[in-house]
Amino acid sequence: MKQMIIEGNNILTGEIPIGGAKNSAVALIPASILASGISKLDNVPNISDRDALIDILEILNCDVTLDNDKLQIDTTNLKNTIIDEEHSKKLRASYYFMGALLGKEKYVEIYIPGGCNIGARPIDIHIDGFKALGADVTIDGNKYILKADKLIGTDIYLRFQSVGATVNLMFASVLAEGTTVIHNAAKEAEIENIADFLISMGAKIEGAGTDEITITGVEKLHGGNITVLPDRIEAGTYIILGALVGKNLKITNIIPKHLEALTSKLKDMESDITINSDNIIISKVDNLKPTNIKTLVYPGFPTDIGQPMSVLLTQANGTSLFEETIWENRMGHVPSLNKMGANITVKGMSSMTIGPSKLHGCEVVATDLRGGAALVLAGLTATGTTIINDVEHILRGYESIESKLTNVGAKIEIREI
Repeated sequence: MKQMIIEGNNILTGEIPIGGAKNSAVALIPASILASGISKLDNVPNISDRDALIDILEILNCDVTLDNDKLQIDTTNLKNTIIDEEHSKKLRASYYFMGALLGKEKYVEIYIPGGCNIGARPIDIHIDGFKALGADVTIDGNKYILKADKLIGTDIYLRFQSVGATVNLMFASVLAEGTTVIHNAAKEAEIENIADFLISMGAKIEGAGTDEITITGVEKLHGGNITVLPDRIEAGTYIILGALVGKNLKITNIIPKHLEALTSKLKDMESDITINSDNIIISKVDNLKPTNIKTLVYPGFPTDIGQPMSVLLTQANGTSLFEETIWENRMGHVPSLNKMGANITVKGMSSMTIGPSKLHGCEVVATDLRGGAALVLAGLTATGTTIINDVEHILRGYESIESKLTNVGAKIEIREI
């Protein structure tokens, strides 16, 4: 088990470079098994979710070579075998092997995926889509068995703009017979990145990034190449950090368009923010204005940024309202923030924050990835020492977080206990 120790209330200045997007990389890695041959991924983030997916590739007898942020995957000797519970439960994204193996091999055995405890997170939308394509689905305890003699393209209507379901159904459709149209598809930038990778393999996909994606099935895919786009959630987390304790803190290697829902809120709060073509510079200001936030599917305010943003609301001068609309358990970090001195009242999936609050360090527990990131921001803002337990949640999605923060003046240490 790992523990993070933070000496807070230090002004941070310098540059924080943003790595590849977790939410893209965790789909791109399973996508590689759709190809016959060698695929290459650049700008792959150094996070524990990456390592867990590589472990699954090796279970499937793929040859994997990792060199810093470059990942090469050779599927020549792929063997379709069961993905056991020990490996599948390490992360939510293990379910992308459902769509990829169903598309490539027409047969999958995999246990229920894991990930953060932020809500029920059912995969029934995925399963309904697989069935619409012609798959038979059997649930045996905690194990899913998916099989099909062949997959036939069809119109699929998603009742919710699910990123996971959109990606999984793209995977299952690229080698299906005929044309598949995914209606009410998720529009996240990561969807475009994943589609570009599939297209580099020879897939025929139109409309990625819109709410209607058309996939014309092909007989075979060859190895592809892709660069993982910058992580907008990592970038957003550190931009919020700059608004809390920054002095000309520069967040680099970003795509500002992907961050507009956040930066517009920061402007509303009258933060000191300068947006350039590929970086953002932000500093702490006194008398931040309160604001109201409602998480929505892209391009709305990201659910993954809501928990880090809740820390900034504690420093605003007045009452801020927050409404979560995606995951019902996004408030698991609030008791820790209140323990640190915040004034947050939770009712269901909504909260009210009265600020500004003087935060003080204490011992807290990370309950999930983004909630853990919120505690890091709170610890860096607070006076005194903050100890965060169960840091493994945070390391699933933030590469080199200790060194990146230390390089801009944070006093932070991760240690084994």
